[in-house]
Amino acid sequence: MCPLGVCFSGDTLTRLNFLPVDSPASASNHDARVRLLVRELDAYWDTPTHTFDFPFAAQGTPFQLRVWDALTTIPVGHPTTYGTLAKRLGTAARAVGQACGGNPLPLLIPCHRVVAASGLGGFMHAATGAPLDVKTWLLNHEQSAQAPS
Repeated sequence: MCPLGVCFSGDTLTRLNFLPVDSPASASNHDARVRLLVRELDAYWDTPTHTFDFPFAAQGTPFQLRVWDALTTIPVGHPTTYGTLAKRLGTAARAVGQACGGNPLPLLIPCHRVVAASGLGGFMHAATGAPLDVKTWLLNHEQSAQAPS
């Protein structure tokens, strides 16, 4: 879909970034962590309901961690709104949006599954452009898993 940048701490993935389309490739096929992550991502690209089986850890504030934990409970193909998630967490929709935008591990912590009450909302702290194209693609990809066979 687009190039990804990754950071590890030991064997644990700590950051996954969507990079600009024209970013040069510099993946190390000799790195076992990268090979395992590529297999996991390929499984997700093939089957949107794939559950990632890869060691990852997000670092953030206690509030961000609480929001990110809630994001992992949103079912594939069933996005929720910032307001709905905020009510569930007893906070404000804007605060949820900020935590989503700061998510260091999109895909593994599926912040793209949170949308505005009247539209797509933002993605990666952007309200327009390539980040929203990525969000749209991800939502459509996951929605395809819900289509009847």
